[in-house]
Amino acid sequence: MNLKSINSNKTYLVTGAAGFVGMHLSKKLLELGCKVIGYDNLNDYYDVNLKYSRLDVLNQFNNFTFHKADLVDKDYLEKLFTENKIDIVINLAAQAGVRYSIENPDAYIQSNIVGFFNILEMCRHYKVNHLLYASSSSVYGANEKIPFSIEDKVDNPVSLYAATKKSNELMAHTYSHLYKIPTTGLRFFTVYGPYGRPDMAYFSFTKDILEGRHIKIFNNGDMYRDFTYINDIIDGVVKLIANSPALINKDLPYKLYNIGNNKPEKLMDFIQAIETAVGKEANKEYYPMQPGDVYQTYAEVSDLVNDINFKPSTSIQDGINLFYKWYSNYYK
Repeated sequence: MNLKSINSNKTYLVTGAAGFVGMHLSKKLLELGCKVIGYDNLNDYYDVNLKYSRLDVLNQFNNFTFHKADLVDKDYLEKLFTENKIDIVINLAAQAGVRYSIENPDAYIQSNIVGFFNILEMCRHYKVNHLLYASSSSVYGANEKIPFSIEDKVDNPVSLYAATKKSNELMAHTYSHLYKIPTTGLRFFTVYGPYGRPDMAYFSFTKDILEGRHIKIFNNGDMYRDFTYINDIIDGVVKLIANSPALINKDLPYKLYNIGNNKPEKLMDFIQAIETAVGKEANKEYYPMQPGDVYQTYAEVSDLVNDINFKPSTSIQDGINLFYKWYSNYYK
C-alpha cells in the first residue's frame, strides 16, 4: 500500500499526555503541525515533577492544550467532547506497573476499566474517527509459545494489570462490533528511553549503579525482554494513525498490533549495556522470580511490516546510550 502522512487538520486527544509514551507521541504530533489536546490526572504513582517536566516540553507548542482531570470523571470528559471536535483519540492513560497491581488493585479497576469504558462511550456518542489505545505485552501472561503473536490466545494473565489490558481489548472489540467504532489496540513491549518511567528496571538500575547501591536482579538474571526504544514506538504509532483508514475493516473495524523490537535480549546483556553507558560496574544482588513477572517477552511483528512497512530498529546499546545522555543531563 502507499503509505500516507499524518493529517494535521485533525484534532487529536492524547490521554496520559504527561506520561512517558504520551509525552513523546504528543510531541511528535505537535511537530507535525497537529492540534493536540492533552489529558492526564498527574497522579503520584511516581515522581510528579517528571510529569511536569514532560508537560514543559509540550507547553512550548501553541497547538497544545492541557486538561488536568481523571478519566473516571465522566462529566468532565463529556464537557471536553462537547466543546471540542475530537477526530482521533489515543488512550495511553492507565495505571501502569505489574507489581504495583498486587499492592493497589483498586487503582487498576478505576483507571484501566472504568476510565477506558468512559473513553469508549465518548467515542460512541461523539462519532470519533478512530480510537487507538495502549494494551501491553503482559496480556500474553503465561504463554510459552514464542514469539508472541496477536493470533495467540491470551487467557492466562498473571497479574491484574495484564487482566485489565486484556479487558480493554475485549471492550474495544465489543464497541467496534456494536457501533462500528474503529479501534486499534497497541501491545507495547518494554518501552524505554529518555523521560521514561522511574519504576522501570533500566531507570532504577542506572540510578543505583551511579549511587553505588546494589541492583536487584530477579529470577537470578534468567529473563528475556523485547526492549523497544521509545522513538521506534512513536514512529510505529504515527504510521498506524496516518494509514488507519486503509487498514480498517468496515465490517468489524477492530485491530491489534504488537509493537516490539522482535529481538528479545537477555536481562544480563541489558544490564551490561547500562554499565557500558554509565562507565561503572553494577553491584548485583540476585533474587527469585517476582509474583506477576513473566520469564520472556518476544514480539512477532509481521503485521506491522506488512501493513505499514515498519519494524523497530534501534539497538539496545544505542538506545541505552541515548537514555543515559538524557538522564545525566536531567539529573545533573
